[in-house]
Amino acid sequence: MATTSARRITNICVFCGSSPGKHNEFLNLAKEVGKVLAERKIHLVYGGGDLGLMGAVSKAANEGGSQVLGIIPKTLADSNLIGKSNGEELIVSGMSNRLIEMINHSDAFIALPGGLGTMEEIFTVASWAHLNIHRKPIGLLNANHVFDLLLVFLDDQKRLGLLSTEARDIILCADNINDLIDQLQAYVPIINPILSKLDWSDSGSSKRPRIDLNLDL
Repeated sequence: MATTSARRITNICVFCGSSPGKHNEFLNLAKEVGKVLAERKIHLVYGGGDLGLMGAVSKAANEGGSQVLGIIPKTLADSNLIGKSNGEELIVSGMSNRLIEMINHSDAFIALPGGLGTMEEIFTVASWAHLNIHRKPIGLLNANHVFDLLLVFLDDQKRLGLLSTEARDIILCADNINDLIDQLQAYVPIINPILSKLDWSDSGSSKRPRIDLNLDL
């Protein structure tokens, strides 16, 4: 991976579980991430609400002085299943629009421990980066080896020829939050000259919200 001057990261989207998990280390990790974001003057974008790791990271960032934006589908907001977001709240029409708004409001993405939703989000933004729909860096915070098996899986898919080196290199990894942010800032995307010219906003429906490319390389 080539290196250049660090990109400016103002807003980081954190994907993580709405459950606290079985171990206090997960909540402590989420709180540390929120605290570090605030210390580094980075604002937080997340999936909204006040439950589990999502609530912990957003509360810590908000209390530390970061601007926090929770993006939540209308159905969840109306049902009050996940509580009130810490910071500001943006209500969108559905899950797909939620992820699109997360991408548009963020300069980079970090995954903490989580379930199916977290896995869906991190793989979707990685897949879209590979397609050059956006050019924003993505990282796993592998504290306490929580993502070890996922990393083994990705490396094995590369070994089997099912995942290209370029695609594998999209997903960064570090075991502490400061190192991961540093990697995100140093990341240089691989630009595919063919894919980068495609207009994905017109795929399928003229009503689909546009993804704004981050062209600050």
